[in-house]
Amino acid sequence: MSFLELRRVSKSYGEGATEVHALSDINLSVERGSLVAVMGPSGSGKSTLLTIAGSLEEPTDGEVLIDGAALQTMSRNDKARLRRRTIGYVFQDFNLLAGLTAVENVSLPLELDGVQARKAHAAGMAALEELGLADRATHYPDELSGGERQRVAIARAVVGERHLLLADEPSGALDSTNGEAVMRMILAACKQGVAAVVVTHDAQLASWADRVVFLRDGRVVDQTVPPPTPESLLEPSPQTSKR
Repeated sequence: MSFLELRRVSKSYGEGATEVHALSDINLSVERGSLVAVMGPSGSGKSTLLTIAGSLEEPTDGEVLIDGAALQTMSRNDKARLRRRTIGYVFQDFNLLAGLTAVENVSLPLELDGVQARKAHAAGMAALEELGLADRATHYPDELSGGERQRVAIARAVVGERHLLLADEPSGALDSTNGEAVMRMILAACKQGVAAVVVTHDAQLASWADRVVFLRDGRVVDQTVPPPTPESLLEPSPQTSKR
């Protein structure tokens, strides 16, 4: 059974001559433990797909189901609880709280959900350590580089017992080494049963997904299963390796 399902989802902004169709009749399903990459040119609807999948926006038409429950039947409080407990987000602009340190940003969702502060802090530190940021844990966002803030946002998204991970260009501000660390963290979450959707322009990163969905003008124009990938993003792919 799919953990995330979009059924004939459309999203429009504006009316009349100014109406823009961001998504048109999208069908997408993501099973537990599966990683789906979404690719397409700028303006193709990739980010809108993520915000609708995560209940941050309402579709104009169609329905979204998470673990079999239709989002449109949920109250605002139910949706907020779902986002806090079930969904991990990685936004392009990071959305870190300036007044909290890196580890406080990462552990905050757990504390809001009632996890004891000491346990939440330990989980936050473990997530930061996995991404090579243990020595930056007590620094504030404005003391971190763009790549470091990106990794803090990734750690916050995967910490705890999340079941759905939605990431918008998670490696966009990172070099290849740190981009690989992020992908390995996402894949590790999938191996634990997390369903993940990653928007990316990076074909090499997308090649690690179980399925790649291509959008254009708000429509799914193709889907494909990538060929086997090397153990590391830093190695040549099987197609380009020397014979």
